[in-house]
Amino acid sequence: MKKLVTFAAVTGLALASNVMAQEGEAVYQKACKTCHEMGIAGAPKFQDAAAWEPRLAKGMDQLVQSVKDGMNAMPPGGMCMDCSDEDLKNAIDYMSK
Repeated sequence: MKKLVTFAAVTGLALASNVMAQEGEAVYQKACKTCHEMGIAGAPKFQDAAAWEPRLAKGMDQLVQSVKDGMNAMPPGGMCMDCSDEDLKNAIDYMSK
């Protein structure tokens, strides 16, 4: 019974996080700013259109997958452990414009 209640709670939280996507600025502030503000370890800088252009050319789905998998010095999930794909898209949109 205890396992069933725990499973239901975790499932409910996962579904709730998918319903309400986080805004790009909020994700940036909590998980991306440390590296992307100054371009640490080659991270494309915040709102540097030239740095983001070749990355955006790969397509949003590929960018999201790169964040989820980790890339170069960026760990898997890009330091956002509670981000959905939509949250990551919002953060990329916010950083790249």
